[in-house]
Amino acid sequence: MFLFIFAAFSFAEEQFTYNAKGKRDPFVSLVTPDGRFLNLDKEEDISKGLSLEGIMYDKHGVSYAVANSKVVKVGDEVSGYQVLRIEKDKVVFIKDGQPTVVELKKEGF
Repeated sequence: MFLFIFAAFSFAEEQFTYNAKGKRDPFVSLVTPDGRFLNLDKEEDISKGLSLEGIMYDKHGVSYAVANSKVVKVGDEVSGYQVLRIEKDKVVFIKDGQPTVVELKKEGF
């Protein structure tokens, strides 16, 4: 019995290092101590101030997108851009008459 307890404690001291393999470490909190959410996975086009985190596409109904951490539909505004069109893999925004296409980035598993 003593040998079993000794062996358990010796294994407990072994250091484990998580290898994220280029992805976000799931053990890092996404909420700061003051209650703000962090968006570590967000792909952002800094020049436009737009990011696209997800799309809920319905070919025969109303589609939604998650842009700049907000759920939006056609006609809604995000960072001064109006949502013009939501497609299966991209969202078209418009500002000052200029369309801007933001494609959804796909992650491999």
